[in-house]
Amino acid sequence: MDIYFSPAAQLELDEAFAYLEGDKTGFGYRFTADVDEALRRIQMYPLAWHPLGHNLRRCHLKHFRYGVIYRIRGGQAEVIAIAHDSQRLHYWRNRLGAK
Repeated sequence: MDIYFSPAAQLELDEAFAYLEGDKTGFGYRFTADVDEALRRIQMYPLAWHPLGHNLRRCHLKHFRYGVIYRIRGGQAEVIAIAHDSQRLHYWRNRLGAK
């Protein structure tokens, strides 16, 4: 399964990396490695994660309090958000209408 990022999700990933790396050297790289691992799990088992709505799911990271919010369209997974678990819950829902 192919995975692609919405522009907003890519920006969130970049901003989270910069914040975490600025907070403590190496944290940004650990974070992106954790995201990469989540993406591999999504590729292998796209339907394994808790559904949030029609074709919409969240895969939690193992080491950081973030989740990868994604939806399945055809044979692809679109990452909608890289969302912190306790900040601005469901803020990303307004992105669902855009392709």
